[in-house]
Amino acid sequence: MTSRGRWLLGVTAAALTAAGAVVAQAVQEPAPEPQAAPADPVGEALQNLPVPPPEPAPAPSQPIVVAAAPQDEAEAVEEEEADEEVEAEAPQPEEPEEPQPRQRRPIAIVQAVDKVTAETMRFEVEVGGRPVRFNGALIFTARACEVAAPDERDEEAAAYLEVSLQPRGALQPQTRQLFRGWMFASSPGLTTIDHPVYDAWVVGCRA
Repeated sequence: MTSRGRWLLGVTAAALTAAGAVVAQAVQEPAPEPQAAPADPVGEALQNLPVPPPEPAPAPSQPIVVAAAPQDEAEAVEEEEADEEVEAEAPQPEEPEEPQPRQRRPIAIVQAVDKVTAETMRFEVEVGGRPVRFNGALIFTARACEVAAPDERDEEAAAYLEVSLQPRGALQPQTRQLFRGWMFASSPGLTTIDHPVYDAWVVGCRA
């Protein structure tokens, strides 16, 4: 071996020796112990405080309405306006007014006719008063006489009469009732006396 080779071998050996020494020193030195963190009294106090329970969420001031389906705001406004129009146009029921009573009069005005002689007479019969005789044969008695109330459209007069037949001068006079009921001035044909010679009807009432 030449001197140059020897020199290179020596340098290599010296380098390996130095590297081994460094490794051995690193293995022999103990690992540094972990250092404790500095004390934090404020953090420890906060950790030891009791944790309050979570507060419940406040109840809504208005009830929650669950809609069946989403609706546009314009459509909702149109429906509300339509409901208001329907409510405004709905007619309010009117309370029926109590009918006013008919006005009573103390005197009934009657007209009678003799179909044979064509004799016609208009006379007055007092309600609840003395009977009135016509042509010596018919006897009229008035029980009531009424006129239409102010709230009625038609001016009407009606009298409750009793008409009897009693011929004067007969040996055995017998009274036979010909009519009993209401007679109406506006419809004289509805109530007639059942007699072939005589007929009568109500003309009106007066005070």
